[in-house]
Amino acid sequence: MTGRLDGRVVLVTGTAGGQGREAALLFAREGAVVVGCDLDGPASDDTTAAVRAAGGAMTSSVVDLTDEDAVRAWVDAAADAHGGIDVLHANAGATRFAPLEELTAEDWHFVLRNELDVVLFPVKHAWRHLRRSARPAVVLVGSTAGVSGSMTNHRVAHTVTKGGVIALTRQLAAEGAPHGIRVNCVSPGMVDTPATRSDLLAPGHPMRAIATSIPLGRVGRPEEVAACALFLVSDDASYVTGANLLVDGGWSAVLPGVA
Repeated sequence: MTGRLDGRVVLVTGTAGGQGREAALLFAREGAVVVGCDLDGPASDDTTAAVRAAGGAMTSSVVDLTDEDAVRAWVDAAADAHGGIDVLHANAGATRFAPLEELTAEDWHFVLRNELDVVLFPVKHAWRHLRRSARPAVVLVGSTAGVSGSMTNHRVAHTVTKGGVIALTRQLAAEGAPHGIRVNCVSPGMVDTPATRSDLLAPGHPMRAIATSIPLGRVGRPEEVAACALFLVSDDASYVTGANLLVDGGWSAVLPGVA
């Protein structure tokens, strides 16, 4: 049986855990050669080991995605090692939450760097390699935060950056179309990851009980987001570009119920 990504070289950022790890595992199962990166080298190496133990192909590197020169070197090394790049999944990101009046300049710029720069730089430097691919595709990671505000989570900077990622998706789709590069976005709602368990889903946080406001009655799992990313980069989505796929259990489709 052939996989949906057989023989394709796929870059995945943020492979140390959560959605990036699940994407690496899933893409490799579908036949991709995965090239991952993360600031957390040991955890990303664990992902690589899991991929290889399952019979897949993956390498990973420690890369600071806010450093454009480091990103360029990582992308070009992957292209040189594998004869090109076919897919980019720009998954990595880090954020800080604060209400408007408590938001510091340092926090604002941290979020801009770690949710916009870390997306732009990999796309920018993978672009010329993607143009040479027969079936190039990019999937970015937005958020429901990019399409709506929140009365329980003070996230001014995060809202701005995720809205920016969704807007960037549409612009890249326009610029990529003449070259056959499809660019789409997955926008998760609340997903159970190590990061959210220590923050938004932690005991005592106002978002802890968010599942009661989600139509499907639960928070999402990282593998469910990865499955949507796989669809968007595969030939199953060959006529899809510029789309923002909300993966949120219907959360953004309804008004919240009465507590």
